[in-house]
Amino acid sequence: MLQGIQRVVLVTGPSGAGRSTAINALEDFGFESIDNIPLSLIPRLIEGSERLPRPMALGIDVRNRDFSAEGLLEIHQALSTFDGLSCDLLYLDCAPDVLSRRYSETRRRHPLAPDESPSEGIARELALLEDVRARADVLIDTTNLTVHELRAEMESWFQYETGQEMALSLHSFSYKRGLPQGLDVAIDCRFLRNPHWQPDLRAFTGLDAPVAQYVAQDARYDGFVDRTLDLLLFMLPGCVEEGKAHFSVGFGCTGGQHRSVSVTEHVAAALAQEGWRVSIRHRELERRGLTSASGRMPDKAGKAPQ
Repeated sequence: MLQGIQRVVLVTGPSGAGRSTAINALEDFGFESIDNIPLSLIPRLIEGSERLPRPMALGIDVRNRDFSAEGLLEIHQALSTFDGLSCDLLYLDCAPDVLSRRYSETRRRHPLAPDESPSEGIARELALLEDVRARADVLIDTTNLTVHELRAEMESWFQYETGQEMALSLHSFSYKRGLPQGLDVAIDCRFLRNPHWQPDLRAFTGLDAPVAQYVAQDARYDGFVDRTLDLLLFMLPGCVEEGKAHFSVGFGCTGGQHRSVSVTEHVAAALAQEGWRVSIRHRELERRGLTSASGRMPDKAGKAPQ
């Protein structure tokens, strides 16, 4: 983030998509948070202070009496023109069937259909927010995210907003499940030799030393990592100069368990040695609860001890 630039994040999305969780995460990251703020109060809130003491997160709900998609987009545009102010529109998205299931689990009525089924209200709200979704600066789809995974996603975008450094996040992922949202750069690791085909390594992950050593023994590995680091170290200072608040790099392989994980760990450590503050997310390992090295060999059936 540029020195002296003040940060405002407008947080919205359909009811049940995780707006409250996102607001709470931003507050934990050091943002001053106000939820369910009427649109008419936002310009006066910002104009009333010559300098915001810290970044601000404003939660915007379609249930507010003066809400309109056009009004929200006009405010976003207006705030983006303020000198010394950076304004992002964060949209929490979610598939209609998942929203419907969440309402069924909580037995809540939808605010836009209090006397009808939740699906009716969900359809109206998504239609109302269609233009806002299309204009969002940051879009996070929570359809397949747990609360903890949503917080991790928020962390990759906003954790370092209270400082003067660009937030740099590195992700490992499986190409079978698609690219993580919000990547600035995606790098393919599938050409490296695959520990999956080694029975004694298959149950390990890239966080385990035997896997990392096996991948690093590929004759192409050193050249690949060196060139990747050269590229990133060339790009990152320019991104800071351009005022980017966050930069996200993804390393993908077939299953997101071995090669992409070990490369992500290696590159993150090297960037940290160069003085960059780096956060790491291993998407597939998180989904399986494998967020640390096992430190033990698999059993004879090829399964890691629990």
